Amino acid sequence: MRRTFGPRTLGKGLLVAVLLIFTLFPAYWMISSSFDARASSGGQSLIPQEFTLDNYLFVFEEGQFGLFLKNSAIVAFFTVLISGIVALLASVAVARFKFKFRTAVLILVLTVQMVPLEALVIPLFVQVRDLQMLNTLLGLVVVYLAFSLPFAIWMLRGFVAAVPVELEEAAYLDGASWGRMFRSVLLPLVAPGLVATSIFSFIVAWNEFIFAMTLLGGAADKYTVAIGLKQFFGVHSNDWGPVMAASTIITIPVMIFFILVQGRLSGGLVAGAVKG
Repeated sequence: MRRTFGPRTLGKGLLVAVLLIFTLFPAYWMISSSFDARASSGGQSLIPQEFTLDNYLFVFEEGQFGLFLKNSAIVAFFTVLISGIVALLASVAVARFKFKFRTAVLILVLTVQMVPLEALVIPLFVQVRDLQMLNTLLGLVVVYLAFSLPFAIWMLRGFVAAVPVELEEAAYLDGASWGRMFRSVLLPLVAPGLVATSIFSFIVAWNEFIFAMTLLGGAADKYTVAIGLKQFFGVHSNDWGPVMAASTIITIPVMIFFILVQGRLSGGLVAGAVKG
């Protein structure tokens, strides 16, 4: 059967093409400019006329971006790990067990998400200072946990509630302990939601700038990639070559992380909407 393409199909194709160009062009411009020798002087073009790796060499040698990548990786790893464990245990508690003020706890968790982050800069700075965690990666991890945990608990609660209680009861009847049931029954079914919340925690820890700059401003050796990128912006001019090279380097770990968990992310978001 011969398929014909009418005006409606052509219109949809053009719309998809426009959306793809609109979405992908900033990424292309960033990558191409990072390899353009004329980018630093503002003379970059759609296709680099003078290909160079000097921008990347400058970023790692003069900009110390290797150190910043290591700091960001440490912060992101512990933020994702700790928030995942705590959120999973907390979501099981609020979804499976009945206790006093249970509804109030859920409302409080949701309310925390409504507070603008900018309003928390000074209070959190004072608390971190009093805990003697200023200019340390540990203090930054603690702050990021405070951001990511409410969302993670609220989202994972839906995944836990969607798991039939009968599965857990069947495991108990077969002689499984609570720990064995948690590992073999509940955890595999909640894993997609855990992946989805881990992505949120990773993005918070990797891209956040305001709190990182506030809490690590006095320790250049503890800077994350978000702060490290700032050094290529001047008062009167910007060094666009290194800026684009550093931006490309920052984007690569995020892309890799998304590629690795893409399948579980889409399935997890749909599954979490089944029951709340």
